[in-house]
Amino acid sequence: MSEKSSTVTDDMFETKERHRRYLRAVNNPVRRDILRSIDKGNRTVSAISDDMDLDNKSLKWHLDILIDGFCVEEKIEDDQAKYLLTKEGKVVDFLDK
Repeated sequence: MSEKSSTVTDDMFETKERHRRYLRAVNNPVRRDILRSIDKGNRTVSAISDDMDLDNKSLKWHLDILIDGFCVEEKIEDDQAKYLLTKEGKVVDFLDK
């Protein structure tokens, strides 16, 4: 993979802060399940919510933490937010093993 990591910078303190944000994001089983849902192809709030039986307000809160933790990117397509896994978010398959 040639894609550069979002959690590593040239500054040690900045990298430490990015790692803290990343670990906060993935250190929650609900957020790991959200990452798996997105990985299965559920890209919208309604699709993820239906897949997980989670209300939209709670889901949006978790998605905001995943975005802040560099795991998910929000893209607007056809006036609708769609969520995509980043390189960091794709490691969800290895987190619970």
